[in-house]
Amino acid sequence: MTDIHEAPPEPASIGAEQIEYLEQLARIRLSGEEKERTARDLSKILDYIEMLGELDTEGVDPLSHPVTTEPVFREDKAVNDDRRDAMLRNAPEHKDGCFKVPKTVE
Repeated sequence: MTDIHEAPPEPASIGAEQIEYLEQLARIRLSGEEKERTARDLSKILDYIEMLGELDTEGVDPLSHPVTTEPVFREDKAVNDDRRDAMLRNAPEHKDGCFKVPKTVE
Protein backbone atom coordinates (compact mmCIF):
# COMPACT_ATOMS: atom_id res chain seq x y z
CA MET A 1 0.00 0.00 0.00
CA THR A 2 1.29 3.48 -0.87
CA ASP A 3 1.83 5.95 1.95
CA ILE A 4 0.56 9.39 0.97
CA HIS A 5 3.57 10.94 2.71
CA GLU A 6 6.05 9.09 0.51
CA ALA A 7 7.37 10.58 -2.69
CA PRO A 8 4.92 9.92 -5.51
CA PRO A 9 5.76 7.10 -7.90
CA GLU A 10 7.14 7.86 -11.32
CA PRO A 11 4.32 9.25 -13.44
CA ALA A 12 2.70 7.01 -16.01
CA SER A 13 4.03 7.94 -19.38
CA ILE A 14 1.59 9.41 -21.86
CA GLY A 15 3.49 10.15 -25.02
CA ALA A 16 2.91 12.33 -28.04
CA GLU A 17 1.64 9.31 -29.97
CA GLN A 18 -1.18 8.70 -27.47
CA ILE A 19 -2.10 12.40 -27.44
CA GLU A 20 -2.26 12.46 -31.25
CA TYR A 21 -4.45 9.35 -31.17
CA LEU A 22 -6.79 11.03 -28.67
CA GLU A 23 -6.88 14.12 -30.91
CA GLN A 24 -8.05 11.93 -33.79
CA LEU A 25 -10.69 10.22 -31.65
CA ALA A 26 -12.04 13.52 -30.35
CA ARG A 27 -11.62 15.19 -33.76
CA ILE A 28 -9.82 18.17 -32.23
CA ARG A 29 -6.49 19.92 -32.71
CA LEU A 30 -4.35 20.84 -29.72
CA SER A 31 -1.52 23.35 -29.64
CA GLY A 32 1.90 22.21 -28.46
CA GLU A 33 1.27 23.66 -25.00
CA GLU A 34 -2.16 21.99 -24.81
CA LYS A 35 -0.62 18.64 -25.80
CA GLU A 36 1.97 18.92 -23.03
CA ARG A 37 -0.63 19.93 -20.44
CA THR A 38 -3.00 17.15 -21.54
CA ALA A 39 -0.23 14.54 -21.35
CA ARG A 40 0.74 15.79 -17.88
CA ASP A 41 -2.88 15.80 -16.66
CA LEU A 42 -3.62 12.34 -18.03
CA SER A 43 -0.43 11.01 -16.45
CA LYS A 44 -1.56 12.36 -13.07
CA ILE A 45 -4.95 10.70 -13.49
CA LEU A 46 -3.34 7.37 -14.34
CA ASP A 47 -1.01 7.68 -11.35
CA TYR A 48 -3.99 8.29 -9.08
CA ILE A 49 -5.81 5.27 -10.49
CA GLU A 50 -2.67 3.19 -9.91
CA MET A 51 -2.58 4.36 -6.28
CA LEU A 52 -6.23 3.35 -5.85
CA GLY A 53 -5.39 -0.09 -7.21
CA GLU A 54 -2.78 -0.52 -4.47
CA LEU A 55 -5.24 0.14 -1.62
CA ASP A 56 -5.86 -2.70 0.80
CA THR A 57 -9.56 -3.48 0.45
CA GLU A 58 -9.46 -6.67 2.50
CA GLY A 59 -12.60 -6.87 4.60
CA VAL A 60 -14.30 -3.97 2.81
CA ASP A 61 -17.75 -4.85 1.55
CA PRO A 62 -18.32 -4.05 -2.10
CA LEU A 63 -20.67 -1.19 -2.80
CA SER A 64 -24.09 -1.99 -4.10
CA HIS A 65 -26.35 0.02 -6.33
CA PRO A 66 -29.01 1.90 -4.35
CA VAL A 67 -31.70 1.02 -6.88
CA THR A 68 -32.51 -2.55 -7.76
CA THR A 69 -31.39 -3.34 -11.25
CA GLU A 70 -33.65 -6.30 -11.79
CA PRO A 71 -35.40 -6.14 -15.15
CA VAL A 72 -39.13 -5.64 -15.15
CA PHE A 73 -40.83 -8.02 -17.54
CA ARG A 74 -44.26 -7.72 -19.04
CA GLU A 75 -46.25 -10.26 -20.95
CA ASP A 76 -45.41 -10.10 -24.63
CA LYS A 77 -48.62 -10.28 -26.58
CA ALA A 78 -49.49 -9.28 -30.12
CA VAL A 79 -52.10 -6.55 -30.39
CA ASN A 80 -53.73 -5.35 -33.56
CA ASP A 81 -54.40 -1.76 -32.54
CA ASP A 82 -55.30 0.63 -35.29
CA ARG A 83 -54.20 3.90 -33.76
CA ARG A 84 -53.71 5.66 -37.06
CA ASP A 85 -56.72 7.94 -36.66
CA ALA A 86 -55.73 8.93 -33.12
CA MET A 87 -52.19 9.74 -34.24
CA LEU A 88 -53.36 11.70 -37.27
CA ARG A 89 -55.63 13.79 -35.03
CA ASN A 90 -52.51 14.97 -33.18
CA ALA A 91 -50.64 15.85 -36.38
CA PRO A 92 -50.62 19.48 -37.49
CA GLU A 93 -51.31 18.36 -41.07
CA HIS A 94 -52.15 15.08 -42.74
CA LYS A 95 -53.31 13.90 -46.13
CA ASP A 96 -54.63 10.53 -47.33
CA GLY A 97 -53.84 8.86 -44.00
CA CYS A 98 -50.20 10.07 -43.89
CA PHE A 99 -48.38 12.83 -42.04
CA LYS A 100 -47.78 15.90 -44.17
CA VAL A 101 -44.36 17.43 -43.51
CA PRO A 102 -42.40 20.28 -45.10
CA LYS A 103 -40.23 19.41 -48.08
CA THR A 104 -36.64 18.83 -46.92
CA VAL A 105 -34.91 18.08 -50.22
CA GLU A 106 -35.21 20.16 -53.38
